[in-house]
Amino acid sequence: MAESDDIIHQPLRLKIMAALSAEKGQPLDFPRLKTITQATDGNLGSHLATLEKAGYVAIEKDFVGKRPRTQVRLTAEGRKAFRAHVDYLRAVVEAAEDEG
Repeated sequence: MAESDDIIHQPLRLKIMAALSAEKGQPLDFPRLKTITQATDGNLGSHLATLEKAGYVAIEKDFVGKRPRTQVRLTAEGRKAFRAHVDYLRAVVEAAEDEG
């Protein structure tokens, strides 16, 4: 059975990883990710820092005109870790259904 990924297991980080996975390699900007996850700026920033430190996301900052922009995308390592965690969750659910 696949194992739980303690970094991704936290609910907001799981939402972040799912949202980024759905983009299939394209980055999401910070405001869009904030809307999808319904997180506060500080909470989202903190969890993104944890995911970046683990190598699961890449964060790029630039300017559009004079406005700063932060974009986030899954790394190859993050995509692999997310898939493994999803496999773990599926196995847990299937085991529970088999018992019920």
